[in-house]
Amino acid sequence: MRNSDRKIKYSQAVNEAVSQCMESDPAVFIIGEGVPDPKGIFGTTLGLKEKFGSARVMDMPVSENGVTGIMIGAALAGMRPVMTHQRMDFMLYAMDQLLNNAAKWKYMFGGRSVPLVIRTIIGRGWGQGAQHSQNFQALFAHIPGLKVVMPATAYDAKGLLVSSIEDDGPVIFIEHRWLHDTVDYVPEEIYRVPLGKCGRPRSGDALTIISHSYMTIEALKAAGILEKEGIFADLIDLRTVKPLDLASIFRSVKRTGRLLVLDDDWKTGGVAAEIIASVAENGRLKLKKPPARITLPDVPTPTSPALSKFYYPGTKEIISKAAELLGLNNGKKLKLLSRIPANILQDVPDRSFTGPF
Repeated sequence: MRNSDRKIKYSQAVNEAVSQCMESDPAVFIIGEGVPDPKGIFGTTLGLKEKFGSARVMDMPVSENGVTGIMIGAALAGMRPVMTHQRMDFMLYAMDQLLNNAAKWKYMFGGRSVPLVIRTIIGRGWGQGAQHSQNFQALFAHIPGLKVVMPATAYDAKGLLVSSIEDDGPVIFIEHRWLHDTVDYVPEEIYRVPLGKCGRPRSGDALTIISHSYMTIEALKAAGILEKEGIFADLIDLRTVKPLDLASIFRSVKRTGRLLVLDDDWKTGGVAAEIIASVAENGRLKLKKPPARITLPDVPTPTSPALSKFYYPGTKEIISKAAELLGLNNGKKLKLLSRIPANILQDVPDRSFTGPF
């Protein structure tokens, strides 16, 4: 499916997935605060209102809990809503509807499903701070009945969003805003990437690195530096954190014997902890070193760029931890670290980034 020569942005891939699903199924519609705005939620909804009209591309009031309840009702009535939040933090107002109604409906009312997609955006940057830069994927993954999708590439974003919209249950579809301007080969036609199946951007037998969303970009940078020194990591991109593709993870760990898990979320009770616990419970896996994880520290997200550079892990931390797992001496570790480009920005993805809207 990657024979396309067409490269487009992640944001365009999201837009295309929604547009093509709306074209193929009149039950699909999109709603959210700012969906019809001129900037189209980081470009992901541009042109949809002009193409499909205001009856299927709707703005919404600042009433997340109430509108989520209406969307659950619409889904139960046969529609397929795509509800969009510019910040994952805004979803906190709708937790009762999501956790007690959307997630549980199938189990409480004879298997009747709620085909609802919640698109939501995470990510740091530009002083967003403790109430607008939080990543809650572990919270939603903890809830039975919810699927949680976190694509890292434009190709996966389109294919996974199509699969999410066509899925018969509630799906939390999480986009990191530092990914919206990244580009990838994306076929023009509609296609699907299955939920619950990992990707494998790099193959190797030195160690297993597991990542998702933006941390896959950092993992790819680290893997490239390791390869220059003849160290080949097996990089697993989760794509979905609920359900987890444990079979693929187990195969990789069995081959490498070393495990490093990356999670752009807090340490305690996170996705990384769940993966390490699952590996530990598998008695057939023999690790050469204790598993390791790189996460956010258990403190609220800082606003100050001066604090951000100590808060967010990246390529440097991945290489340092990989060196420890591989038992490399200090000289080899320093050589690897010296290959990291200088002046890496911690609070914005690049110097062209001028704000979150």
